[in-house]
Amino acid sequence: MGLFDVVFHGSDEMYEKARIAVRETIEKLGEDAPVAFGGTAYSLACIKAYTGVEVNNLAELREALAPIRAMMTRNYRTADVFHSGIATVMAAEVIEACKYAVNPHPYGDSDNPNENKYHGHMVDAEVRELGVPLVTRDIPGFVVLIDEAPTDELAVSLIKGYQSRGIFVFLLGGIIDQAMRMGLKMGFPVRVVPVGPDIIAVSHIISLVVRAAFIFGNIQPNDYVNMNRYTMDRIFAFVNAFSPVSDMTVACGAGAIAMGFPVITNETKDMNWRVPKSLVINTNVEQWIDCSLECRGIKLKITKMDVPIACSSAFEGEIIRKADMRLEADGSRKDCLELVRTLDVHDIEDHRITLVGKDIDEFDVGEKICMATVVEVGGVKMQPDFEPVMERKIHTFINCLEGIMHTGQRDLIRIRVSKAAYSAGFRLKHFGELLYAKIKNEYDAVVDKCQVTIYTDPEKVHELRVEANKIYDARDARVSKLTDESVDVFYTCILCQSFSPSHVCIITPERLGLCGAVSWMDAKATNQLDPNGPCQVVTKEKVVDESIGIWEDVNEAVSKYSHGALEQVSLYSIMTDPMTSCGCFECICGIEPFSNGVVIVNREHTGLTPLGMTFSELASQTGGGVQTPGFMGHGRHFIPSKKFMKAEGGLARIVWMPKALKESVAEKLNANAKELYGIENFADMIADETVVEGDPDALVAYLTEKGHPALEMEPMM
Repeated sequence: MGLFDVVFHGSDEMYEKARIAVRETIEKLGEDAPVAFGGTAYSLACIKAYTGVEVNNLAELREALAPIRAMMTRNYRTADVFHSGIATVMAAEVIEACKYAVNPHPYGDSDNPNENKYHGHMVDAEVRELGVPLVTRDIPGFVVLIDEAPTDELAVSLIKGYQSRGIFVFLLGGIIDQAMRMGLKMGFPVRVVPVGPDIIAVSHIISLVVRAAFIFGNIQPNDYVNMNRYTMDRIFAFVNAFSPVSDMTVACGAGAIAMGFPVITNETKDMNWRVPKSLVINTNVEQWIDCSLECRGIKLKITKMDVPIACSSAFEGEIIRKADMRLEADGSRKDCLELVRTLDVHDIEDHRITLVGKDIDEFDVGEKICMATVVEVGGVKMQPDFEPVMERKIHTFINCLEGIMHTGQRDLIRIRVSKAAYSAGFRLKHFGELLYAKIKNEYDAVVDKCQVTIYTDPEKVHELRVEANKIYDARDARVSKLTDESVDVFYTCILCQSFSPSHVCIITPERLGLCGAVSWMDAKATNQLDPNGPCQVVTKEKVVDESIGIWEDVNEAVSKYSHGALEQVSLYSIMTDPMTSCGCFECICGIEPFSNGVVIVNREHTGLTPLGMTFSELASQTGGGVQTPGFMGHGRHFIPSKKFMKAEGGLARIVWMPKALKESVAEKLNANAKELYGIENFADMIADETVVEGDPDALVAYLTEKGHPALEMEPMM
């Protein structure tokens, strides 16, 4: 049987399974039973992407079978093979939807999918969580590993090989059992996701991909050509399939190739049709990593460093439990700190790593220690403004080490070293080796020399903490004086254009990037470190209306860097030409008409807002680099800014936020509300999910009781 026939047979097989699943599920639940995966605003994303059909109940799911079947054409042409492949994935989504209709947790009882054997459906928040690491290339690509590898050892070697290169790993079928037998850590936080027990679960991976196109690329439903162009150009994924490969897997592989994702396999049976860099037969599985990266055009920048454990962005979400901990530096209990400071290059011995105090093996197992990390840098172009930028990166750098956990910054850090990392030979000097290599690599434009000193001597660490806090306070005082009026320039940030081609962030002192990761100081440093990079200078000399944030030169910059997609932006308005959103935003605000205010919800909150929508549903109203008056994506630290919605009355418009989010911004929010409106404890006037959830009438009643100022303000609509 030829390859085309294998694809067609696999499509027929998947479709028949889907047809039977729908029939049996309707017999069990009735055709009006709801169909949903949960945590998404895109109802059956694969079907919606390629047919435009919305599916909300089993009757609609049954009707969706017809356009799926219509795509399974049988002419012996590559276009027919590709269409049948895409249709096979949609048929798989139908089968999975039936499982979720019967049981919302078909792959385990835990509400946290990372605690189940199989993860299954990935929610919109997880898709958005990938936005920043994808655009910064911390995640350079995705691999889907299908079925059982020749040996357990080879399976784990491949997974960890991809993981160490930052590649996000999805697992399907028998390779999951192999990883479990070898004790491999898995889950979304460590970027190795055991999706499901067989090829049918591949629909969850393709669902994530097409939702990324919806969210970041503003690709519209039923746009086959642009969807596949987007996935080919912007989603760097590929497939590794172990023999024996089933016909359904081959059919799904045809769909992957249609989307621009090459398939590498050691299967030779019926593989009589090959496409260079798209369908590759390689019987030497040990060569798959290099082969796959070459086929997908992924080039990795490797930083060499003398550390005995793996270092990759894949380990950033790793949690080190207390039972697995060799020791801990905890700034809330002991003196701890991280500090970057500039010295004259003549006072620095390049690559000098010094330990002052005891090393790991001299402490008791599980002991909490004092620890200070002082990085001293020098260079002709080095400026003190770059110090806090580099300092914040220490968190990211250390978190990339396998078996090491890092949280916080400055003198409120927490570092855990696992027993496994210690057993592999990790010692405190290796923190210095890591930081030296990373800083010299990432900041080579300004850092000519670098030396690192690790302190564990309690008395010395205490002295350094006192000294460091004076430095932190001086920095904070300087930054606190920065306002949009006090600076001569703003900056663009177009990092997200790799996924959202028309989106442009304008970064100001009082409005950070909507992802929350880029402040004005960060943008300034980025521009000086990389003058041709994503952060470009934007002058603010041609004022149109400063009260709502309109400058002619800002508009010129937005038009230029959006390639003409946008013409005007108001930096302080949600209603008049608001800034676009890419999809990476930490929070979204939207008009709540009954209260004459806005609700704000962050990505982590999964419940309903008073608008009757979740974060995912609200976020689907914006994103993709388009302006959507009434909705605005933004960073959480923009919430208490005096420029937040200034055009519509500012902070006084905020009527609802999740409790955790409100508490995180309350101090600055209260201070600015008192200064602007004379209101004490304004955060207490803002409702949260503990008093109101999904009920606008209850929201208005609460606001009336509190005397919230939004009720007396001019209507926004």
